[in-house]
Amino acid sequence: MKSGENDVEHWARFADLVLIIAREIQFRGYSDRRAVSLTPSEGMVMRYLQTHPIAQPNQIASATGLQRTNLSTLLRGLESKSLLERRTSTEDRRVVTVHLTKRGATNYAVARREWAAAVSEAAANDTSKLDAALNLLGKIEAGLVKLRPRSPAAERADEV
Repeated sequence: MKSGENDVEHWARFADLVLIIAREIQFRGYSDRRAVSLTPSEGMVMRYLQTHPIAQPNQIASATGLQRTNLSTLLRGLESKSLLERRTSTEDRRVVTVHLTKRGATNYAVARREWAAAVSEAAANDTSKLDAALNLLGKIEAGLVKLRPRSPAAERADEV
């Protein structure tokens, strides 16, 4: 096998493992009763809100890569779980902002602690290459976001 083919196979195996690990973490559920289980898309929205606790829906859609129409449904569901609340501007009723609730922040913190415990235990608490792994995964995340295909709606907006 040539070097380039070997690299492709290694990256494919890496991607497979990332997807498998993500699924295993999600499959476990939570032992803490305060934790609210979320779909992967709901989790992306809540992850964004941790660093942007007040945001407009179009900002959330752009940052997460979700379609604006799908986002409305997700926001309603997260609001019904008391993880966020939507507020309409008193000055302009067309403007809506999404606000992270205390329960939403707590839920994320509880989930992260459980993810950390599960992953640490699975790795036998071996932290010897953890910094390198975090660095590589962070680089991959940033690169994938940068390479994300533009939504048809964004392309239409550029044409106007």
